[in-house]
Amino acid sequence: MLIDMTKGSETKHIIVFAVPMFIGNIFQQLYNMVDAIVVGKFIGKDALASVGTSFPIMFFLVAMVMGLSMGASVIISQLYGAGHYKKVKHAVSTTFMFLLICAVVITIAGLLASRGLLKLLQTPEEIINDAATYLKIIFSGIIFMFVYNTISAILRGLGDSKTPLYFLIIASLLNIGLDILFVTAFKMGVEGVAWATIISQAVSATLCIIYVYAKVELLKIQPEDMIFDKDLFIKSVKLGIPASIQQTVVSVSMMALQGLVNSYGVITIAAYTAASKIDSIAMMPIMNLGLATSTFTAQNIGAGEIGRVRRGYRRSLAMVTICCIITSAVILLFRSNLMSIFIDSKDIEVIAQGNDYITVVSFFYILMGLMFVTNGVIRGSGDMTVSMVSTVASLGTRIIAAYILSSVSTIGYKGIWWSIPIGWTLGAFIAMFRYRSGKWVEKRVVKTSEKVGFEKCNSEETDYKKTVEDSYT
Repeated sequence: MLIDMTKGSETKHIIVFAVPMFIGNIFQQLYNMVDAIVVGKFIGKDALASVGTSFPIMFFLVAMVMGLSMGASVIISQLYGAGHYKKVKHAVSTTFMFLLICAVVITIAGLLASRGLLKLLQTPEEIINDAATYLKIIFSGIIFMFVYNTISAILRGLGDSKTPLYFLIIASLLNIGLDILFVTAFKMGVEGVAWATIISQAVSATLCIIYVYAKVELLKIQPEDMIFDKDLFIKSVKLGIPASIQQTVVSVSMMALQGLVNSYGVITIAAYTAASKIDSIAMMPIMNLGLATSTFTAQNIGAGEIGRVRRGYRRSLAMVTICCIITSAVILLFRSNLMSIFIDSKDIEVIAQGNDYITVVSFFYILMGLMFVTNGVIRGSGDMTVSMVSTVASLGTRIIAAYILSSVSTIGYKGIWWSIPIGWTLGAFIAMFRYRSGKWVEKRVVKTSEKVGFEKCNSEETDYKKTVEDSYT
């Protein structure tokens, strides 16, 4: 169900929108998380390390395209908030044409470059073959990930965060079952968890397509609707380039950190893999409040409701502070138990290093919360460049700090852990400075002097709106 966030309680809209995304992202994390658990428990730390070292490479090759899709999502959300429903359909068609071409290019690049990138990251010889096999299988089905993520982002931009969740839950449960089947029964090793992931992603993508064509009139693209709107594409690219650069920098940073981690050997790689999976789950409520704030901001910016944006931001800050306190307490209390989910309790060194990581970062989640929520407002307004600068500065600082601190013999690999909150500090400062300046308001793409409600649309768009409404009744 699509939701108009330009009316009603700001807090309720943000919570109702964020909770399904939070649950959905937990299940999405299960794709890689279950892979890590199954290979770590049933095969060993070498297999866990091979899956862990593969992820930054996969993210690197898809980051730029997913960044560009963020620009399209912001435009679609603002157009919907302003009531321009025909243009929403054109933007959706344009986005899918672009992403289909990109999916083909990235599939080819991934298949050809995987092993070379693994060598560049100093991947130990004992795990490089398994890692290369895992990556090649994942890239062979990358188009399914693109389809699911794009449709999900569009639905979220239109206020529907529940529907993608339902399909993701089904696919994640299927992934768990296939992981266990392929590894324990068929003895397929790392190759088995890769195939389980691809099959599950194909299911979630297929379900999204079926739902859109059966239920969402606004997103139902017929042959006559297959329009490549040059103006909307240019706007999407202009908004998406900063996000694309941001995503690319994120991926390069992940690879640089992974290379540093790899230099410490298999034990540290396994510890980093397991601890970062736990960390990613802990960060989910914080990240999703940021995403919810972004969509809330985009719709209300499109409608000219700046006051609602500011109130929503204050509510989000309060909520993210509570989330950070609770999350930090839980993670610190159960860190050893959580590490034991991924690796046999006999691997004492792996668990000890993972505990060090969790202990350091969990104390500073509030900094990440401030950065994500504030960047959510900035990004939703269309001020993508500053959002990019905040993220790039955070990651750049993290990389520099990691290499400097880890070079000190008394600190070693722990310097990598400490670099994370150092980066968050700078990123949060930049985002909050921009918000307080108020200049982000001027960056909105859809400019209206007043909210363009359904009753204020031109007659053609109003008739189209009625058609959309009828499809939900």
